[in-house]
Amino acid sequence: MKKKETKHETLQGGKGKVVIYQSPGGEGRLEVRLEEETLWLNLNQIAALFERDKSVISRHLRNVFREEELERESVVAFFATTAADGKTYKVEYFNLDAVLSVGYRVNSKRGTQFRIWTNIRGRTSKYQLSRIE
Repeated sequence: MKKKETKHETLQGGKGKVVIYQSPGGEGRLEVRLEEETLWLNLNQIAALFERDKSVISRHLRNVFREEELERESVVAFFATTAADGKTYKVEYFNLDAVLSVGYRVNSKRGTQFRIWTNIRGRTSKYQLSRIE
């Protein structure tokens, strides 16, 4: 039996990189932003990744910060994003630490696959992705 592999490709653009994460079964595909040696996902991306509603992800993030599991200021950043209407908006992004904290709180097969992918792709002891090629 051949093991299914998670696929990825890296795109250069702007200051950071974008990696395309695709789940082993091919049913999930997600653009992952890499900047400052960690990955960043917005709320919509996290919801898609874990196959949960945005309200569920928001609740888990609120709990992560309320319970002081993570400090909001150290895991949240705002990036300029161009929307379909051509306008640029500041969008809230969450780094790998926040994404994984939410991932442990939701019961999601894709979440487990994503955690495996991050470990395989070079997660350092500082909880950052430093080598994705």
